Formats: sequence, structure tokens, C-alpha cells
Amino acid sequence: MTKTAFISHPDTLLHVMDGHHPESPARISAIKEQLARTKTLEHLQIHEAPLATDEQLTRVHSPAYVKRIREIAPPAGIVRLDPDTAMGPMTLSAALHAAGATVLATDLVTAGKAQNAFCCIRPPGHHAGVANAAGFCIFNNVAVGVAHAIAKHGIERVAIIDFDVHHGDGTENIFRDNPHVMLCSTFQHPFYPYRGADTRTERMVNMPLPAMTDGKGFRATVENEFAPALEKFKPQMVFVSAGFDAHALDPLAELRLVREDYIWITDFIKDIAQKHAQGRIVSSLEGGYDLPSLADSANAHVRTLAGL
Repeated sequence: MTKTAFISHPDTLLHVMDGHHPESPARISAIKEQLARTKTLEHLQIHEAPLATDEQLTRVHSPAYVKRIREIAPPAGIVRLDPDTAMGPMTLSAALHAAGATVLATDLVTAGKAQNAFCCIRPPGHHAGVANAAGFCIFNNVAVGVAHAIAKHGIERVAIIDFDVHHGDGTENIFRDNPHVMLCSTFQHPFYPYRGADTRTERMVNMPLPAMTDGKGFRATVENEFAPALEKFKPQMVFVSAGFDAHALDPLAELRLVREDYIWITDFIKDIAQKHAQGRIVSSLEGGYDLPSLADSANAHVRTLAGL
């Protein structure tokens, strides 16, 4: 059995907010081209993401919000949801497939049909809260997968590790009071979304990092703060909000991670999952806006997941 599933959908390439938006279809193309060029794809199970259902979405989003997103989706042109986030004619389909990808990944991994999975999707998800879109995100893809794992597969303790350069404030908004979920989030601070620095709890392990923090500082934070919290929580499944915008070359932020740091954090996550969660990991793409470093880092992450 090929142990790593790769889940995407052609409609991820059709969601366009405007001609110059950094969260562009080229992000998906760059990752897929790098996976093909390095022959990584040959070692993966390839799956097409299904559409998420309203039942799956409303485990984490309010029914009124899901209804509004369906109703506001434009047949032509662009509709703005917030200053950074917009919908075009194919956005609803892309967003539904993005959330559906994490559901399929959860099903594959919990059934033992894959050891782990990477969802190569957009729009990203971790800023979307119970009733709001934000920061390029419409549905919280990882949250939808986590809630599915709990509701349909009886998983009682789920950890989310979010190494995107921005805090997963939508994920925190959704799971803050849910005893089944732990969020471990590193993020540049002060920086968008200007949240998380002072809301740490036992299960919301928020770790703000100052601008220019490099891999050494990042790794120390993970080892000193995430590791003990995860050891105590003993997650039965691990989800990853895999943003690659903390890379030194990313134009939108000022952390200084490099490829080797993404390999290191992936190995760390695999160790935690092996110890407590039967190795079960679902990773989903979040940010990353410098195309060469995004493609290189995502490829390194997937190769590490696959044990290549």
C-alpha cells in the first residue's frame, strides 16, 4: 500500500479573486509541477476531492453562514467577502472541494487505506471562523476534517498543528471550547490577524514569534511548548495546517524558515502521530506565496510524510 494520499481537484485552479491576488491558482500548479518533476507523485495515492456536504460544513460553521456563501456565490464577476477575500464564479466549487478533500483524507486515514494524506487545495481555510470568511479563507478545511473525525470515526482527541506564518484564528474560534481538540499554532506577531498572542489556554497552545525568527527559534518553540502539551494530550489523530509562508523568501511575512525546517517539523509531527495516533496524519495546504519556495517546501513536506 502506498501510504501517503494526495488529494486535490481541478476546480482549485478555477477559483480566481483578481488578476494580481497572491493567493492564486499558480500556487497549486507550482506544487504539482514540483511533485511531478521530483517523481514524488509516483509514490503517492492520487485522489480527486469530493464536494463537502452541508452536514459536514455545519459541524463547524453556522448554517446561516453556509447558506449565505451558497447564495452570494456569483454567476459572473467578483463578490468581496472581506478586504482580502473574494468569490468568483468557480470559487464555491473550489471551496466545497477543498473542504471535501479533508473529509476524504480523514476517511482514508482512519480506515487504514492511507497512513497519512496531503490535501493540495485552495482556498485555504484556517482564518475562516464559525460565521465568517477572512484572510483568503471561506470554509475552514482542517476544521471540517477534524469535526468529521470526531463525529463519524469516534476520534476523541485531535491535535491540529498550524505552522503557517499567520495565526489560525478561525480554527481557534471554532474549537476554543471543544475539549476534544488541541490547537498548536506558531505565528509571526504582531502581524495579521492580530490575534492569538494573549488567548493561550491548555488546549490553545498559541506561540507568537517576533519578525525575523529563524529555524532555530521556531524549533525551540515547538520542542519547548508544543511537545509537552501534545505529550499530555495524547492525540489519537493529527491534522496539519500546512502554510509555507513562514519561509524566508515569502513576500507576505518576515519569518525565516527554510526547507530543512519544514522537513524537521514534518518529522516532529510524524513522531507525535506514531507515538499516540497510530501514525494518522491529515495535512492541508494553507499559505505560501513565493512560488519556488512554496513548491520546494511543500514537496519536502510531502516527501517526508511519504518516507521518501
